[in-house]
Amino acid sequence: MATPLVTADAPGTTTASAPLDTGALTGAPITTRPGRWIDGWNPEDAGQWASVGRSIAKRNLGLSIFAEFLGFAVWAVWSIVVPQLAGVGFVLSVDQTFWLIAVPSLVGATLRIPYTFAVPLFGGRNWTIISALLLLIPTIGLGIVVQNPSWGFGALLAVACLAGVGGGNFASSMANISFFYPEKEKGRALGLNAAGGNLGTAAVQWAVPIVIAIGAGISLQRAGFMFVPLVVLAAFLAWKYMNNLSNAKSDPRSYGVATKSRHTWILSFIYIGTFGSFIGFAGAFPTLLKGQFPDVTISIAFAGALVGSLARPLGGILADKLGGARVTIAAFTIMGVGVVCAIFALRAHSFGAFLASFLVLFTATGAGNGSVYRMIPAVFRFGVTDEADRLRRIRAAAGCIGIAGAIGAFGGFLVPRGFAASTSLTGNIQAALWVIVGFYLVMGLTTWAVYQRRSGQFGTTVI
Repeated sequence: MATPLVTADAPGTTTASAPLDTGALTGAPITTRPGRWIDGWNPEDAGQWASVGRSIAKRNLGLSIFAEFLGFAVWAVWSIVVPQLAGVGFVLSVDQTFWLIAVPSLVGATLRIPYTFAVPLFGGRNWTIISALLLLIPTIGLGIVVQNPSWGFGALLAVACLAGVGGGNFASSMANISFFYPEKEKGRALGLNAAGGNLGTAAVQWAVPIVIAIGAGISLQRAGFMFVPLVVLAAFLAWKYMNNLSNAKSDPRSYGVATKSRHTWILSFIYIGTFGSFIGFAGAFPTLLKGQFPDVTISIAFAGALVGSLARPLGGILADKLGGARVTIAAFTIMGVGVVCAIFALRAHSFGAFLASFLVLFTATGAGNGSVYRMIPAVFRFGVTDEADRLRRIRAAAGCIGIAGAIGAFGGFLVPRGFAASTSLTGNIQAALWVIVGFYLVMGLTTWAVYQRRSGQFGTTVI
């Protein structure tokens, strides 16, 4: 027997009735089923969107941002825990500390593509509940393992790996929200979703030093346990108020189409430089501060991730006006200058100059993240010949976004591992910083040569 259709009178409540009428705007009706499934969703239908669609989409976006915010926070929590481990009795080498910072990014990057397919498979609401509750494993594990130094590096590394599930949340959250919004409003919605998630990195680096220092001594286990009520709240709100869309379907072919385009790999390489730098430097920054300026409180480290997160939507706005390639080239230029200034600040042992250099660097990485995401659809739109070609290119752009997002996140692993190698070989991180400057130069030149050069494939087209 078929399940009777019901309509949502208010968030979290359902009553048996006829399909939800979209009113005088003659939009197609929306119907819901138990489990908060929605049938007939079509954000491109102006009547449906104006009458009921927009409010439903906004509600799901807000709750998605909250869940993704926690995902990023859990993903980044080891960045602020690692510098505190010595204070609770753990004895670790420099190489081991950078491994603990790097592995969450490695796992998170690997999970991003499978997490994208989870939304159509389970439903956006259902997967938000599942992915939120999965955050309890690494957070409770963190709260347990840091209480006993005898657990050793192996146990710490295992729990740090589990924190990678927070990095996967970004991909599923972005995929879910993309189904809720019409094309003309999708960019803004996804930008808000991404920025809200990125802010989780800054928030955890600000909050953990405060929470663990309440009372006498350092209670590092609170860095994990503090998430438990927040995660439960996110899962409850998703269960109560979010929706599943029955017409949200995955398109594995989009990845296949994207892999055949050289631009997917070029853009992914460029995104390692922007997003990978953001994640990598955000993860390593507290440890760098602790190692280079031990008298400075590491709570200031949150400022880097904060300005980088806030600059992301700004980068997208500038890219809309000036072109994504131009903004990306400028971002790499500023990032290179920021790193060079940081090197000289280290040599002068100037904390103020070091902090200022990194804030400039973080701002540029955030802007670059926004501009690269703007470049992707522009690149794949270029040279459309007919409607079939347009649809193929839309599919390829969607696949490219997923691939670039996953590959870019691997930068969060490469940056701290580069610092570890540099420290082992030369005794400091300056060699790694010079290598990073070289990569920025190559990435900036690549962006110019492929997407900005007038004699290139795109000519005078603004990408």
